[in-house]
Amino acid sequence: MSQLTISEVARQVGLRPSAIRYYERIGILQPTHRVSGQRRFDETALYRLAIVQRARQTGFTLPEIRKLFFGFSARTKASERWRELSEKKLIELEVMREQIKAMQDVLHKLRNCCTCDSLDQCGKGMFEKPTRGSKRGLPLRRLGDKRSLT
Repeated sequence: MSQLTISEVARQVGLRPSAIRYYERIGILQPTHRVSGQRRFDETALYRLAIVQRARQTGFTLPEIRKLFFGFSARTKASERWRELSEKKLIELEVMREQIKAMQDVLHKLRNCCTCDSLDQCGKGMFEKPTRGSKRGLPLRRLGDKRSLT
């Protein structure tokens, strides 16, 4: 099996060498052996980094990626690992989709309905306008909350 330098690995997978060193430091990549002080990787590092990149592209965090590699029994198939983590990520993405929709609704309302001449006037309206279940508009809730924001 050929031994690749960190710059060769970086070039092949489209990462910076510093990212590869970081993945090695946090344990996502196995520590490599060194030749004259330089890291040498085999092809399995390319495959693992391909998984890391795909997982990052689809929204997985580094702790979730660590779980993919190390959070299951060694006998757990890759497909089962992906299935479990994907189910959780899909739920998380659905919540985010709902939050984005709520944010868009507020932005459309601000764009189409705001007639304020100053930001102070606008802020006063947000502060004083009651929202469902409160006497005042504040505290403003996080966007994505099902209750009215303004």
